[in-house]
Amino acid sequence: MNTTTSTTLTTKLNKTFYDRQLLESAKTRFVFAKYGQKRSIPKNSGKTVEFRRWNLFDPSKVMGGLEEGVTPESQALSQTSVQATVSQYGAYVEVSDLLDLTGYDRVIADSAELLGEQLGTVIEWITRDEICSGSNVQYANGKQSRDALTSSDKLTVTEIRKAVRTLKNAKARMFSDGRNPHFICICSPEATFDLQSDSNWQDVSKYSNAEQIYSGEIGRLYGVVFVESTEAKVFTPSIRRSVAIGSTATQIVLDKALTAAQIEYLKTEGATISIGSNKNLAVDVDALEEDAEVIVLLEALDAVPQVGAAIISDDAGASGAEVHATVVFGKDAYGIIDVTGAGGMQTIIKPCGSAGTADPLNQRATVGAKVAAFAAKRLNDLWIVRIEHGVSA
Repeated sequence: MNTTTSTTLTTKLNKTFYDRQLLESAKTRFVFAKYGQKRSIPKNSGKTVEFRRWNLFDPSKVMGGLEEGVTPESQALSQTSVQATVSQYGAYVEVSDLLDLTGYDRVIADSAELLGEQLGTVIEWITRDEICSGSNVQYANGKQSRDALTSSDKLTVTEIRKAVRTLKNAKARMFSDGRNPHFICICSPEATFDLQSDSNWQDVSKYSNAEQIYSGEIGRLYGVVFVESTEAKVFTPSIRRSVAIGSTATQIVLDKALTAAQIEYLKTEGATISIGSNKNLAVDVDALEEDAEVIVLLEALDAVPQVGAAIISDDAGASGAEVHATVVFGKDAYGIIDVTGAGGMQTIIKPCGSAGTADPLNQRATVGAKVAAFAAKRLNDLWIVRIEHGVSA
């Protein structure tokens, strides 16, 4: 959303006196976007890059040995290809000349920094969501699906060892980077809180050998290096409401009106809800209105839900519990793509008057940030294990 900042809306910037040392903003640290295979598309070569790998031959086909004097049948070469298309991302703000002249803060510079942080988070989320969209998933505590997970199904050392076993069996490459070979695990602070209570946990401060460590590295276990991220994927319920009196097989009356965010979720393509044991229910989005207290289903339920039955989205654990996604992966499991020479992120500042007749009194400057071309792509699903689990309160 484009935002215009004016002195009438920013009285705090024009106080007689205040502490000029601004509070440090919460900033996203690149984690997911750091460990992918880096690839660039040459300029003027289109928006799509194709990754290809040779498929391995089956060793069992030659286990029988050669028959004397007989030429065996030849084997056919085959490849698997993966394509990724880059996209642009950007945002800007308008700054009036009066605000820039009278504001105590460095409005232009601070705006550029805030936009850079916003776009950096976008890059991190795009990469994270791509990594977490694979099918190689492991549910904690032996559960069979996400909606069966509870807060008791925590991330444990056993789950990490299972993921390592899966990666080794898939012949996933290990990272080295001047240290012992290892896989990388990216997890949330809540996940590491549970792991660190295990006696086998080796904190980064207690490493016995001097070795290069990653930014944000917090420890290691069984050949896995752990890097913490506040942007780790968390599956949360978008709808948490209860059925009220008056519900029918197609019209679900709620105990509270839907929020704008919940309506936005329901209008998202493919969004479904669950009511009690009824799963994957599609909603009539045309019937949704602001402050709506009724959800209309596209298909009738077999039985009218009882008053108090919970309504949740299908993107959460049992009873709407949050589910955290911890990923363990090998080298070259996913790729980061840009366009050669375009740079990662660009700051674009247009001074007052640069718009010509569109700004006849030189009143408006703009500060923008743009990612010229970016994409993230899973290159080998088998080399990424997503562990879904609950966390301690």
